[in-house]
Amino acid sequence: MSKLGKLFKGGGSSKSRAAPSPQEALARLRETEEMLGKKQEYLENRIQRELALAKKHGTQNKRAALQALKRKKRFEKQLTQIDGTLSTIEFQREALENSHTNTEVLRNMGFAAKAMKAAHENMDLNKIDDLMQEITEQQDIAQEISEAFSQRVGFGDDFDEDELMAELEELEQEELNKKMTNIRLPNVPSSSLPAQPDRKPSLPSTARRSQPASSRRAEEDDDDIKQLATWAT
Repeated sequence: MSKLGKLFKGGGSSKSRAAPSPQEALARLRETEEMLGKKQEYLENRIQRELALAKKHGTQNKRAALQALKRKKRFEKQLTQIDGTLSTIEFQREALENSHTNTEVLRNMGFAAKAMKAAHENMDLNKIDDLMQEITEQQDIAQEISEAFSQRVGFGDDFDEDELMAELEELEQEELNKKMTNIRLPNVPSSSLPAQPDRKPSLPSTARRSQPASSRRAEEDDDDIKQLATWAT
């Protein structure tokens, strides 16, 4: 058995140690990530320093340049290992966060289920059906009351529409007769009017348009007076 296996076996043999909570494990993983990040930054700086030292010595001191390049290679190897370790820790942290989230969701759903069960314990389906039927009946009654209020209520409005229309026509005719009585007609002369002279032949439209407007209006007035006199006789 490898030393690493013995180490983990020895660490897990203690039954008195309780399992850490997800919050504690996540805190430890974040601390480890922060520590490895600092180590990663340190190695990158050492790699740059060793590379600059190798360039400085160059061909003048090959031994010192080679030693600097060897250290640079060791630091690069450690940096690669730390990159892999960080990737593993990041994956483990994300999985632990998802597991913690799922646990909380499951716990809250369990609480909700218990609350729903406690709320439904005092409910009877038969009582619910009766209640819904009662609500429906009350809604129907309220609808009938609203319709009854909205209907037109007639107090002594039972009249014959034909009689009302006949009375309305009589009133209109009476009003028309009053208006006709108030119209004043011109006085009819007692003596007979002279014979109506023959009408002059009508002038063509061009001739009428050529006459002044005052003369045309006078001729039209004369014609109207003559027609009125003929009607009176």
